[in-house]
Amino acid sequence: MTNIDQLSIDTIRVLAADMVQAANSGHPGAPMGCAPMAHVLFTQFINANPKNSEWFNRDRFVLSNGHACALQYVLLHLLGYKVSMDDLKNFRQLNSVTPGHPEKTHTDGIEVTTGPLGQGIANAVGMAVAERHLAATFNQPEFPIIDNTVFAIVGDGCLQEGVASEASSLAGHLELGNLVVLYDSNGIQIDGSTNLGFTEDVLKRYESYGWHTLEVADGDNDLVGLTRAIETAKAVKNKPSIIKITTTIGYGAAKAGSAGVHGAPLGADSLAAVKKLFGFNADQKFVVPEDVYKYYGERAAQGAQTEKVWNELLAKYAQVHPKLYAELSRRLEGRLPEGWEDVLPRYSPSDKALATRKLSETALSALAAKIPELMGGSADLTGSNLTRWKDAVDFQPESTELGNYAGRYLRFGVREHGMAAIGNGMAAYGGVIPFTSTFLNFISYAAGASRLSALSKLRVLYIMTHDSIGLGEDGPTHQPIETMAMLRATPNYLNFRPADGNEVSAAYISALQHSDRPSVLSLTRQNLPQLEGSSIEQALKGGYSLHTYGSGSKLDLLIAGTGSETSIAVDAAKLLAEQGLTVKVVSMPCLELFSAQSDEYRHSVLTPGVPSISVEALSTFGWHKYVHCPIGIDTFGASGPYLELYELFGLTPEAIAKKALKIVDYYKSTPVPTLALEF
Repeated sequence: MTNIDQLSIDTIRVLAADMVQAANSGHPGAPMGCAPMAHVLFTQFINANPKNSEWFNRDRFVLSNGHACALQYVLLHLLGYKVSMDDLKNFRQLNSVTPGHPEKTHTDGIEVTTGPLGQGIANAVGMAVAERHLAATFNQPEFPIIDNTVFAIVGDGCLQEGVASEASSLAGHLELGNLVVLYDSNGIQIDGSTNLGFTEDVLKRYESYGWHTLEVADGDNDLVGLTRAIETAKAVKNKPSIIKITTTIGYGAAKAGSAGVHGAPLGADSLAAVKKLFGFNADQKFVVPEDVYKYYGERAAQGAQTEKVWNELLAKYAQVHPKLYAELSRRLEGRLPEGWEDVLPRYSPSDKALATRKLSETALSALAAKIPELMGGSADLTGSNLTRWKDAVDFQPESTELGNYAGRYLRFGVREHGMAAIGNGMAAYGGVIPFTSTFLNFISYAAGASRLSALSKLRVLYIMTHDSIGLGEDGPTHQPIETMAMLRATPNYLNFRPADGNEVSAAYISALQHSDRPSVLSLTRQNLPQLEGSSIEQALKGGYSLHTYGSGSKLDLLIAGTGSETSIAVDAAKLLAEQGLTVKVVSMPCLELFSAQSDEYRHSVLTPGVPSISVEALSTFGWHKYVHCPIGIDTFGASGPYLELYELFGLTPEAIAKKALKIVDYYKSTPVPTLALEF
């Protein structure tokens, strides 16, 4: 270990501890223990240009144990990213670029939002998938245009999470040799020693996954060992690598090696003692020696030079392979192909009744042919989700003889949570648009990751089928009731429940147009008719007036429906019209898009002064904002043929019409309140 290495490592330790102390909040232990491995990684291996943090062929770094983010912020500052010393001083403060856990949307140089443990390593798997796919798609002899490594630091907590196991298992199968994970094995978590509940042999587990495993016994001091381990890992091209690095949490502090340094400031006396131990002035705060700035600045300059060489290679690539260059440029600029919307089908009422999952298959197949960056798969439900187009090639290592890395269809296996987190990593990497698929009820398995899709503003398409009691005999274990309410309550989500083919096409258009939001497409198992009055253009507004039934000059009732219940609402309106009422049916495939429309438009659809009901074979939670009386299911479902289930839960045209008459009668003597007002 050279003097500058030791000085740099100690600077990182002290600076991270200063940040936590100033905030009186945070986690000093992991940054202090991980400082040596992070220093080696960032000064010797990671290729990136801090002055252009979006350079596409940069190596990616993920801090999976996001509570250790003081470490990452210090490194970003030293390297010259847009993280100033004042930003370090404002750690965990309102509106700072150094929040309590790394956020992709806040801080220059942060690749993914981490904090919920296990998500980061799963994101890293997704990034490695995207890199291998783009390399297979665009690289040519003498032109390794896409050629980077995904690095991650993880902790004991990350590797206890199921999502990490799911993603790691798939990474091993996929032979992702571009992924290197540094495992900070400090033996401590919040409750105390990991001996309390985590005594497995992690490296044997990862070896069984198909990973290349290494170990560094003294992660506190053995920089040579760390360097050799990372070099060895990078040299293994047919397996992901994990390096177990034994460290001391809170190295140098009075409570080092204990839970006492995990999630609380060191305290003034302990911090002063640490500074003295490492040769710093105990009375000074937030100090970086000029030699450390210089050393990290030299590494940053190397990164800038690496990008310069890559840009020169890219210019030659453009001359030799102009079509590939044009396609790569389009993707990196985030532009979708010209005319992509035009490939989506349009439907009329005379067209055949089909399940919306079948309509989705048609739409997805058309889009896959037009948008080559569209890439994804199913959690072992391909034949039910209908997500694989006819000429799709599986994303698989060639050694399996099942596909290749240029393939675009992923076999996620029964790993819903891992699938969603991998999708986030793919979206964060760029150059691809990921989709994932399972039954709607099982997005609950993936909620930890799907929530981060929204928080991180990532375009991930969740193609969810079997979206209600309409799936029938599989029963309440598979029938979503509360699921859509949960998704609608999640900020920055678009949740679609299309009622027919036009609305399916509109859902895909909107999902792909919104590059900063994830989307859920909730699709039926049962056939639905193509509706009179539906259109792609109207559906893109999230809600619209479908048709009015009856001959009166004044509306008596408004019925709003979504998905499979919109056609039931139509039939109920027809029954009411036969009894002399005038009823408007509103289709509301996406409440989020509808709520974003102007007051004028929303009130033109949900007509003020008119009693209104909604019909949806899901929880009624959230509907009171839009209608006076929501009709739905606020219990769990049941097992049986779906038509019998609809009758059991009162979701037939006759049952709805009967209840509607009572509502109309009630409001004859009671003022009708105006809903969905914004102040």
